[in-house]
Amino acid sequence: MSTRIPCSFFRRPAKEVAQKIIGSHLIFQPTRDLKYRVKIVETEAYVGAQDLACHASKGRTNRTSTMYLPGGVAYIYFVYGMYHMFNIVTGPKDHPEAVLIRAGECLSHPDLDLSGPGKFTRELGLDRAWNSKSLCSKSLYFRRGTLPLKISKSARIGVAYAGAWAPRKLRFFDPASDAVS
Repeated sequence: MSTRIPCSFFRRPAKEVAQKIIGSHLIFQPTRDLKYRVKIVETEAYVGAQDLACHASKGRTNRTSTMYLPGGVAYIYFVYGMYHMFNIVTGPKDHPEAVLIRAGECLSHPDLDLSGPGKFTRELGLDRAWNSKSLCSKSLYFRRGTLPLKISKSARIGVAYAGAWAPRKLRFFDPASDAVS
């Protein structure tokens, strides 16, 4: 079995984590009888309060307080009245950065469609109950996987409102994966 990723891995900049987490496996065991193993194929980095697409650009609020924790916890929020979004908090305490998991391939349950951030959380059952949970726990953690042959990058999706931050290439993905959104 591959090596477990330590919490210290997540205490670095979001842009770095977003690239290096591609190809790794999220292990999520919501119940004793159900365990998912998901290969991460698409991410987006949100690089702090100066990033106008990042929730932290509006300051610390009840919604964003999780982003101010030390890297290595889940940041899950509800958007558009219908989707939960699963993010990895990165960096040191009080430096709010995060990596949105946009897509994955479910290796344990290949019938699941994880080809977008809303589908990812809906299919796995990840919701606000998992917000601020450690990504180094028994039921939610990452294992090293195999890096893809190529990692592509582009502008993030749906952040046109972020002005000069919108075209920045902070979206990373495995171009060989059919699950990329």
